[in-house]
Amino acid sequence: MSRIGKKNIIIPQNVNANIDSSNIIIKGPKGQLAYKLPCGITIEKNKNILQLKKVDESKEVKALHGLSRTMVNNMVIGVSEGFDKKLEIQGVGYRSQVKGKTLILNVGYSHTVSINPPEGISVSVENSTLITVHGADKAIVGEIAAKIRAVRKPEPYKGKGIRYIEEKVRRKIGKAGK
Repeated sequence: MSRIGKKNIIIPQNVNANIDSSNIIIKGPKGQLAYKLPCGITIEKNKNILQLKKVDESKEVKALHGLSRTMVNNMVIGVSEGFDKKLEIQGVGYRSQVKGKTLILNVGYSHTVSINPPEGISVSVENSTLITVHGADKAIVGEIAAKIRAVRKPEPYKGKGIRYIEEKVRRKIGKAGK
């Protein structure tokens, strides 16, 4: 029994939802997102409320009920407010900058690393060490943030690298710390 799947999704005033059988398209000020509902899940719209329902009580449909509701809810939040992930760079001489839409990272390699975000995702840099990834699709924002972090993961001895803003890096003691 999915408690999340039973919750209603409230659509804000500036967001429009179009339902076409098992496809749903959400339009808002931050963009447009589409999602195809899995078989066994139906959606109903009453004024500004969306509700997802199960067709039958099979194990697979129960598992997809909460997932589908969360995906549609994230779409509504994304097109109205947007999602963002913040990363910070730590290390002497490590810095970043944005040229056009391209993020350029200088993180201790002999070359710079360039990352081109896809359409609908924006990257901004504050004081060359704070990176913000912003967009309407939560999954793509998280994926781009993970790609940026993977360029130079934080290492456990000195803590140098790219990390999420709230991430705790578990530090190790070196050879001298016996």
